[in-house]
Amino acid sequence: MERSYDVLVVGSGAGGLATAITAKKHGLSVLVIEKEPVFGGTTAFSGGVLWIPGNRHGRVNNPGDSRAAARSYLQAETGNFYQPEAVEAFLEAGPRMLDWFERETAVKFVPTLYPDYHPTVTGGVDVGRSVLAAPFDSSSLGPNLKRLRPPLSTITFMGMMFNSSNADIKHFFNATKSLVSFGYVAKRLAAHALEVARHGRGVQVTSGNALAARLAQTCFDLGIEIQTDTPALRLLQADGRVTGVETPKGAITASRGVVLACGGYAQDLARRAGVYAHLKAGGTHHSPVPSGNTGDGIRLAEAVGGSFDAEFAEPAAWMPVSLVPGQGVFPHLLDRYKPGMIAVGADGHRFTNESESYHDVGAAMVAQRQAGGDASCWLICDHRTIRKYGLGHAKPAPMPLWLWTRNGYLKKGRTLADLARVCGLPAAGLVATVAAYNRNAVQGRDPAFHRGETSFNRYLADPDHKPNPCVAPLEKGPFYAVKMEMGDLGTFDGLKTTVEGAVTDRAGTPIAGLFAVGNDRASIMGGNYPGAGITLGPAMTFGWITGRHLAGINEMGEQA
Repeated sequence: MERSYDVLVVGSGAGGLATAITAKKHGLSVLVIEKEPVFGGTTAFSGGVLWIPGNRHGRVNNPGDSRAAARSYLQAETGNFYQPEAVEAFLEAGPRMLDWFERETAVKFVPTLYPDYHPTVTGGVDVGRSVLAAPFDSSSLGPNLKRLRPPLSTITFMGMMFNSSNADIKHFFNATKSLVSFGYVAKRLAAHALEVARHGRGVQVTSGNALAARLAQTCFDLGIEIQTDTPALRLLQADGRVTGVETPKGAITASRGVVLACGGYAQDLARRAGVYAHLKAGGTHHSPVPSGNTGDGIRLAEAVGGSFDAEFAEPAAWMPVSLVPGQGVFPHLLDRYKPGMIAVGADGHRFTNESESYHDVGAAMVAQRQAGGDASCWLICDHRTIRKYGLGHAKPAPMPLWLWTRNGYLKKGRTLADLARVCGLPAAGLVATVAAYNRNAVQGRDPAFHRGETSFNRYLADPDHKPNPCVAPLEKGPFYAVKMEMGDLGTFDGLKTTVEGAVTDRAGTPIAGLFAVGNDRASIMGGNYPGAGITLGPAMTFGWITGRHLAGINEMGEQA
């Protein structure tokens, strides 16, 4: 059956749902379609953090931050790809968007203490620009709960999500050492077991799963249908204007516009093979983003003249990952920062500051890639360190390590030379690297890569470890290693658009009736990763801008 709406959104991540909610709240009829059987997109897998300079939550911890400082920071971070009009729109609208969603919808945020990823760069700050989706009881979704994309399984504990705070994780690390922590963990596990018994899954969700659930809850509250299992096959046109999409269930028309929010091309194997340097050189890549992010929005737009260029030096938000046998891809979000861990390349030598952001470490992995495009490396630690912090998917004490050594995920050696042989590394190179590192590490220093010298390096490290929370020697065997390979959190390259999100052709002319948000739209970050939440922050901000534009709302908030 043919159905007509004012706005049709293709994709159900944060960018798409933010656009849909904004348009609906301003009086438009809206439908969201999603090709997968679940909604939430990459957002549901993510950390749920938004980078919004000048937000009201951040001012509590950093009242002196300014728009001028944020502008300078983005100029420095994006270099030749700086987009002044789009950046200005983002900086002006971001705090307003955040306030609007908290006032008008079920979406709520809490402040974080995240520093910018490069706080020593001009305009960078030590705190205040990143906010986090507040935890959410997703049982309120009722029958729709079964359609909420579950969190990435490799970063949960028996399906239970951690609160996005170091304090929560600390209790799990200390469960065998503290009665308070033991009681905390026991209570969490019992509550989770009850949730699974009642709902078939954990319902106390955090991070990006909470953000996706809150946005979806708002959609359902407003009467916006999220129609899953409904791929967009092609765009419909009439008189030079995009008028809707063809789906397997029939045509759907949209009088105001079709909004592409399909999540970018991280799982478009052909396109990324021609863009990612390590893949072009013959290497491998393992993305933890949803398998449905196959570049549908970009292909749909290109078919009607939309412009896409792979122009950024770093086309994706890199993420070092490891492959867990039988379980999937594990993103290395926390372990690299901890003292007593180092990363070495195929020659057995360190090549980067392990406590930099996932994107920066990933870029360093690509830069040091070996013959055949292999960009992998090994994350290595001693026995004391792995029992305290874990390593990759291998959990700290009291979880037994044989679970991971037996399936081959975790490599083990009685000595460093033994470990080198197991990993296929030159023993002399690894032994010399660790000896050189240890000489300074005993004093908490890393003159080679300056690890622990920025607030961001220290943020996810171990504050109880002195004098440097990121640096400790690798001393007593046995020693352990996990192979880190290249992955990503999503793509930066995308469709060319106007500030309001209208997709443009090669000449820069907007294609009437066609818009793009989220990772389908080229990132304003220019292929860099300045801070926690630089994907979701712009996705929701420009979704809000696009939704208002579709409703004819001017800069004063008035309807034209």
